[in-house]
Amino acid sequence: MIFETLKPRIDSALSNANNSLNDSLLQICELLEANVDHYNWVGFYFKNGDKNELKLGPYVGEPTDHTIIPFGKGICGQVAVSNENFVVPDVAAQDNYIACSISVKAEIVIPIFINGENVGQIDIDSDTADPFTEADERFLEYVCKKVAEYLS
Repeated sequence: MIFETLKPRIDSALSNANNSLNDSLLQICELLEANVDHYNWVGFYFKNGDKNELKLGPYVGEPTDHTIIPFGKGICGQVAVSNENFVVPDVAAQDNYIACSISVKAEIVIPIFINGENVGQIDIDSDTADPFTEADERFLEYVCKKVAEYLS
């Protein structure tokens, strides 16, 4: 499975002493978008200081106007409040969805925790309907755990 081959590359991106945090996160975004066929937009959002909002970090894919997302708004904002993974097989069926592109059919958002606090998340959009499996979820949890270790 592609996810097992990507894990060492995720580790490498985060352990490269020459990379800044943004460089490492962007490298992860690029790795995922290039190697997982159903990942069409990959990005990180992080809590914006003391504000109840998320701020867009490194990403790859179509440009987005959603650089700041209030807690509770959209899928990412809901994950900031719920502290739980959110897998959306069909974005059109979600009332509280923020459309980034008309081509997006599905989304998965996995939170990043440091010492039990939700500090951010990885957000992935797919142009394929219902593409995300439990394997995606477990792999992205691994990515978020590694990012959290890097940030700690």
